Amino acid sequence: MAVVVMKFGGTSVANVERIRNVARHVKREVDAGNKVCVVVSAMSGVTNQLVAYVREASLLHDAREYDAVVATGEQVTAGLLAIVLQSMGLQARSWQGWQVPITASAAHGSARITGIDGSEILRRFESDEVAVVTGFQGIEPERQRVATLGRGGSDTSAVAMAVALKADVCDIYTDVDGVYTTDPRIVAKAKRLPKISYEEMLEMASLGSKVLQTRSVELAMNHRMRVRVLSSFVAPEAMAPVRLGQLEDIGTVVCDEDEIVESQVVSGIAYVKDEAKVTLIKVEDKPGIAARIFGPLADANINVDMIVQSVTPDGKHTDMTFTVQATELPRTLETLKAAKSEIGEFEIQSSADVAKISVIGIGMRSHAGVAALMFKALSDKGINILAITTSEIKISVLIDAAYAELAVRTLHSIYGLDAD
Repeated sequence: MAVVVMKFGGTSVANVERIRNVARHVKREVDAGNKVCVVVSAMSGVTNQLVAYVREASLLHDAREYDAVVATGEQVTAGLLAIVLQSMGLQARSWQGWQVPITASAAHGSARITGIDGSEILRRFESDEVAVVTGFQGIEPERQRVATLGRGGSDTSAVAMAVALKADVCDIYTDVDGVYTTDPRIVAKAKRLPKISYEEMLEMASLGSKVLQTRSVELAMNHRMRVRVLSSFVAPEAMAPVRLGQLEDIGTVVCDEDEIVESQVVSGIAYVKDEAKVTLIKVEDKPGIAARIFGPLADANINVDMIVQSVTPDGKHTDMTFTVQATELPRTLETLKAAKSEIGEFEIQSSADVAKISVIGIGMRSHAGVAALMFKALSDKGINILAITTSEIKISVLIDAAYAELAVRTLHSIYGLDAD
């Protein structure tokens, strides 16, 4: 017997027929003797519609009332799934975040979970009751108002519930059957990874992989909660129920590095196309200039990624290049122009025609030459590198967007990820 948290996203519960399919997944686990808590998102498209209603009502609105409206999407899904489970002869009830309770901060629209009391759900496990919990939301205790966790918050809700219930695994059901070495739409030979470390998954989640939300991976890593990525589109009867010791037979298990017996030097190649490059030319080279450039951007909540600084031949000026999300480019340019009196004279160039390609692997810690191999492979294909950033288990380069797919295919091959 295992305690299992199962999370289903919007596409998995898109309509009542899909919800029936989810119920069959749940029944498989219950029939195997496992204790089950299900965390659900709103049906596909529902949250967007609710947000549109709020904006139609008033562009300037109370964030607390916004949360009261958009949180109803998950409530509908949870109630419908509980009804379907009951019709299949299972004991089930729906739980809204405030009923558990899941307590959250007062940052409405992007709240953080501050605590979960899972004692009542655990008590009901003894009578084999399935808990169906609304994802994406909690309650702000001081004012007793519903607070939502922001986009992707259902993944975080699921991992947090798994931690609170001391679950054996948190299964995240999505529209892919695991984490792959790269995007299978670009590289046909991309392979499913049976296991991946928290650190690698965190890098992949922040570098373009949309399989898991970054905050959920951070939470899982902090509490050493095993997370498994599965597809809800596989027939429920074709999947084995959770059996400890056999988790990696299907999907991808995100786990501690120590659980991976033999790790490859490189585990995956990630890419992001929604990057923009900004270059400040001939900025005066003096102490504090970086703070004057990046301080106003931080105040405007603009996240800066890669930074490259090069001193001009006269030794008195510097060129500063950095990247931001493409959607933030107009605000970035406005913010820099507004801060020109503090920064001093400079010319500015920008481009949204760039892509960030990243090579990720815990094996990099103990192997030399990974970066050199990457740079040579790109050079042989005539791909120019515009910027570089590294961490202990990641190397990212900025290139022209037109070469993104070629770069991914080249690197996937050169690091041996194509091998059968």
